[in-house]
Amino acid sequence: MKKYNKPILVVSTGAGISAESGITTFRDAGGLWENYPVMQVASADGFARDPELIHRFYNERRKQLVKALPNDAHRALADLEKYYDVYVITQNVDDLHERAGSGKVLHLHGELMKIRSVRNPDYIESLDIDHLETSPATRGRNGDPMRPHIVFFQEPVPNIEKAVELVHKADIFVVIGTSLVVYPAAGLIQYVRPDVPVYYIDPNPASIAGVPGLTVIKATATEGMKKLEHILLETD
Repeated sequence: MKKYNKPILVVSTGAGISAESGITTFRDAGGLWENYPVMQVASADGFARDPELIHRFYNERRKQLVKALPNDAHRALADLEKYYDVYVITQNVDDLHERAGSGKVLHLHGELMKIRSVRNPDYIESLDIDHLETSPATRGRNGDPMRPHIVFFQEPVPNIEKAVELVHKADIFVVIGTSLVVYPAAGLIQYVRPDVPVYYIDPNPASIAGVPGLTVIKATATEGMKKLEHILLETD
Protein backbone atom coordinates (compact mmCIF):
# COMPACT_ATOMS: atom_id res chain seq x y z
CA MET A 1 0.00 0.00 0.00
CA LYS A 2 1.33 3.43 -0.91
CA LYS A 3 2.16 5.53 2.12
CA TYR A 4 0.29 8.84 2.27
CA ASN A 5 2.48 11.82 3.05
CA LYS A 6 0.74 14.78 4.62
CA PRO A 7 1.23 18.15 2.89
CA ILE A 8 3.86 20.30 4.59
CA LEU A 9 2.38 23.37 6.28
CA VAL A 10 4.97 25.88 7.49
CA VAL A 11 3.79 28.69 9.76
CA SER A 12 5.76 31.80 10.72
CA THR A 13 4.40 33.44 13.89
CA GLY A 14 5.10 36.76 15.55
CA ALA A 15 4.07 38.67 18.63
CA GLY A 16 0.45 39.04 17.48
CA ILE A 17 -0.40 35.41 18.15
CA SER A 18 0.79 35.62 21.77
CA ALA A 19 -0.68 39.06 22.44
CA GLU A 20 -4.10 37.43 22.69
CA SER A 21 -2.76 35.34 25.56
CA GLY A 22 -1.82 38.51 27.44
CA ILE A 23 1.87 38.50 26.53
CA THR A 24 3.00 42.12 26.31
CA THR A 25 4.51 42.97 22.95
CA PHE A 26 7.43 45.31 22.40
CA ARG A 27 6.09 47.27 19.47
CA ASP A 28 2.45 47.99 20.25
CA ALA A 29 1.30 51.11 22.07
CA GLY A 30 1.98 50.60 25.75
CA GLY A 31 4.42 47.81 24.91
CA LEU A 32 7.69 47.00 26.55
CA TRP A 33 9.82 49.29 24.41
CA GLU A 34 7.98 52.31 25.80
CA ASN A 35 9.22 51.36 29.26
CA TYR A 36 12.72 50.24 28.29
CA PRO A 37 14.86 51.41 25.36
CA VAL A 38 15.24 48.32 23.21
CA MET A 39 19.01 48.49 23.02
CA GLN A 40 19.14 48.65 26.80
CA VAL A 41 17.36 45.34 27.43
CA ALA A 42 17.59 43.39 24.19
CA SER A 43 21.05 43.98 22.75
CA ALA A 44 24.48 42.44 23.16
CA ASP A 45 25.84 45.85 24.16
CA GLY A 46 23.11 46.23 26.77
CA PHE A 47 23.97 42.86 28.30
CA ALA A 48 27.67 43.69 28.39
CA ARG A 49 26.95 47.07 29.97
CA ASP A 50 24.36 46.04 32.58
CA PRO A 51 23.83 42.27 32.87
CA GLU A 52 21.91 42.66 36.14
CA LEU A 53 19.24 44.75 34.39
CA ILE A 54 18.97 42.19 31.58
CA HIS A 55 18.48 39.34 34.05
CA ARG A 56 15.82 41.32 35.96
CA PHE A 57 14.01 42.20 32.75
CA TYR A 58 13.74 38.58 31.61
CA ASN A 59 12.87 37.39 35.11
CA GLU A 60 9.78 39.61 34.84
CA ARG A 61 8.99 38.26 31.38
CA ARG A 62 9.07 34.69 32.75
CA LYS A 63 6.74 35.57 35.61
CA GLN A 64 4.31 36.95 33.04
CA LEU A 65 4.67 33.91 30.81
CA VAL A 66 3.89 31.25 33.40
CA LYS A 67 0.54 32.96 34.08
CA ALA A 68 -0.38 32.99 30.39
CA LEU A 69 -2.21 30.23 28.56
CA PRO A 70 -2.22 29.23 24.90
CA ASN A 71 -5.12 30.76 22.99
CA ASP A 72 -7.38 29.38 20.26
CA ALA A 73 -4.88 30.31 17.53
CA HIS A 74 -2.12 28.29 19.19
CA ARG A 75 -4.50 25.36 19.65
CA ALA A 76 -5.77 25.57 16.07
CA LEU A 77 -2.23 25.24 14.73
CA ALA A 78 -1.70 22.18 16.88
CA ASP A 79 -5.00 20.70 15.66
CA LEU A 80 -3.91 21.08 12.03
CA GLU A 81 -1.30 18.38 12.68
CA LYS A 82 -4.13 15.89 12.12
CA TYR A 83 -4.16 16.89 8.47
CA TYR A 84 -0.76 18.44 7.73
CA ASP A 85 2.89 18.01 8.58
CA VAL A 86 3.04 21.29 10.52
CA TYR A 87 6.23 23.19 11.28
CA VAL A 88 6.05 26.38 13.34
CA ILE A 89 8.80 28.97 12.96
CA THR A 90 8.31 31.56 15.68
CA GLN A 91 9.90 34.88 16.52
CA ASN A 92 8.34 34.56 19.97
CA VAL A 93 10.41 33.47 22.95
CA ASP A 94 7.43 32.07 24.86
CA ASP A 95 6.50 28.38 25.00
CA LEU A 96 2.80 28.75 24.17
CA HIS A 97 3.04 26.81 20.90
CA GLU A 98 4.55 23.85 22.73
CA ARG A 99 2.01 24.04 25.54
CA ALA A 100 -0.81 24.09 22.96
CA GLY A 101 0.50 20.81 21.54
CA SER A 102 2.56 21.81 18.49
CA GLY A 103 5.24 19.17 18.03
CA LYS A 104 7.69 20.92 15.69
CA VAL A 105 8.58 24.43 16.82
CA LEU A 106 11.69 26.33 15.72
CA HIS A 107 12.50 29.40 17.81
CA LEU A 108 14.36 32.10 15.90
CA HIS A 109 14.95 34.50 18.77
CA GLY A 110 15.57 32.11 21.63
CA GLU A 111 13.46 30.70 24.45
CA LEU A 112 12.48 32.52 27.60
CA MET A 113 12.31 29.40 29.75
CA LYS A 114 15.91 28.48 28.99
CA ILE A 115 19.31 29.90 29.86
CA ARG A 116 22.63 29.33 28.19
CA SER A 117 26.31 29.57 28.98
CA VAL A 118 28.01 32.92 28.46
CA ARG A 119 31.10 31.00 27.37
CA ASN A 120 29.52 28.31 25.18
CA PRO A 121 26.28 29.19 23.31
CA ASP A 122 25.61 25.49 22.67
CA TYR A 123 25.33 24.75 26.39
CA ILE A 124 21.65 25.31 27.27
CA GLU A 125 19.58 24.48 30.33
CA SER A 126 15.82 24.61 30.93
CA LEU A 127 14.49 26.52 33.90
CA ASP A 128 12.18 24.93 36.44
CA ILE A 129 8.87 26.72 36.96
CA ASP A 130 9.77 27.05 40.65
CA HIS A 131 13.12 28.66 39.86
CA LEU A 132 12.46 31.36 37.29
CA GLU A 133 14.85 34.04 38.49
CA THR A 134 18.45 34.36 37.32
CA SER A 135 21.19 36.89 37.97
CA PRO A 136 24.79 37.55 36.93
CA ALA A 137 25.73 35.11 39.72
CA THR A 138 23.72 32.23 38.19
CA ARG A 139 25.85 29.24 37.23
CA GLY A 140 24.93 26.28 35.09
CA ARG A 141 25.33 22.68 36.18
CA ASN A 142 28.69 22.76 34.38
CA GLY A 143 29.83 25.76 36.44
CA ASP A 144 29.56 28.33 33.63
CA PRO A 145 28.03 31.78 34.13
CA MET A 146 24.63 31.81 32.47
CA ARG A 147 22.54 34.33 30.52
CA PRO A 148 19.00 34.35 29.11
CA HIS A 149 18.70 32.09 26.06
CA ILE A 150 17.63 35.06 23.96
CA VAL A 151 19.03 36.18 20.62
CA PHE A 152 19.87 39.81 21.31
CA PHE A 153 20.08 42.53 18.72
CA GLN A 154 23.67 42.63 17.37
CA GLU A 155 23.84 38.82 17.52
CA PRO A 156 23.36 36.36 14.63
CA VAL A 157 20.16 34.31 14.40
CA PRO A 158 21.45 30.72 14.61
CA ASN A 159 18.28 29.02 13.37
CA ILE A 160 17.64 31.19 10.30
CA GLU A 161 19.18 28.68 7.87
CA LYS A 162 16.96 25.89 9.24
CA ALA A 163 13.99 28.22 8.86
CA VAL A 164 14.84 28.97 5.23
CA GLU A 165 15.07 25.24 4.49
CA LEU A 166 11.63 24.65 6.02
CA VAL A 167 10.03 27.51 4.10
CA HIS A 168 11.50 26.31 0.83
CA LYS A 169 9.95 22.84 1.20
CA ALA A 170 6.52 24.12 2.30
CA ASP A 171 3.40 23.11 0.37
CA ILE A 172 1.51 25.87 2.18
CA PHE A 173 3.03 28.85 3.97
CA VAL A 174 1.26 30.92 6.63
CA VAL A 175 2.32 34.11 8.40
CA ILE A 176 0.51 35.06 11.61
CA GLY A 177 0.71 38.16 13.78
CA THR A 178 3.85 39.84 12.55
CA SER A 179 4.56 43.31 11.18
CA LEU A 180 7.15 41.85 8.78
CA VAL A 181 9.73 44.46 9.73
CA VAL A 182 12.14 42.41 11.87
CA TYR A 183 14.82 40.79 9.75
CA PRO A 184 15.94 38.19 8.95
CA ALA A 185 12.57 36.63 9.94
CA ALA A 186 10.63 39.06 7.75
CA GLY A 187 12.54 37.84 4.71
CA LEU A 188 11.42 34.22 5.03
CA ILE A 189 8.42 34.83 2.79
CA GLN A 190 10.82 35.42 -0.10
CA TYR A 191 11.93 31.76 0.05
CA VAL A 192 8.47 30.35 -0.64
CA ARG A 193 8.33 28.46 -3.96
CA PRO A 194 6.30 30.38 -6.58
CA ASP A 195 3.53 27.76 -6.83
CA VAL A 196 2.88 27.63 -3.07
CA PRO A 197 -0.19 29.36 -1.57
CA VAL A 198 0.66 31.96 1.10
CA TYR A 199 -1.74 33.18 3.80
CA TYR A 200 -1.03 36.27 5.90
CA ILE A 201 -3.11 36.78 9.06
CA ASP A 202 -2.86 40.10 10.87
CA PRO A 203 -5.32 42.80 11.99
CA ASN A 204 -3.02 45.44 10.46
CA PRO A 205 -1.23 43.59 7.66
CA ALA A 206 1.89 45.04 6.11
CA SER A 207 1.91 45.73 2.41
CA ILE A 208 3.58 42.84 0.58
CA ALA A 209 4.56 42.94 -3.07
CA GLY A 210 5.87 40.27 -5.37
CA VAL A 211 4.44 37.23 -3.55
CA PRO A 212 2.35 35.12 -5.95
CA GLY A 213 -0.58 33.22 -4.47
CA LEU A 214 -0.90 35.57 -1.47
CA THR A 215 -4.16 35.69 0.48
CA VAL A 216 -4.39 38.36 3.20
CA ILE A 217 -6.74 37.65 6.10
CA LYS A 218 -7.21 40.90 7.99
CA ALA A 219 -8.05 39.58 11.44
CA THR A 220 -6.64 38.75 14.82
CA ALA A 221 -4.75 35.50 15.13
CA THR A 222 -7.69 33.64 16.70
CA GLU A 223 -10.26 34.89 14.19
CA GLY A 224 -7.85 34.50 11.30
CA MET A 225 -7.11 30.89 12.21
CA LYS A 226 -10.83 30.08 12.16
CA LYS A 227 -11.00 31.45 8.62
CA LEU A 228 -7.81 29.66 7.59
CA GLU A 229 -9.03 26.32 8.95
CA HIS A 230 -12.23 26.73 6.95
CA ILE A 231 -10.27 27.51 3.77
CA LEU A 232 -7.77 24.67 4.18
CA LEU A 233 -10.15 21.95 5.32
CA GLU A 234 -12.89 22.90 2.87
CA THR A 235 -10.29 22.77 0.07
CA ASP A 236 -9.23 19.29 1.19
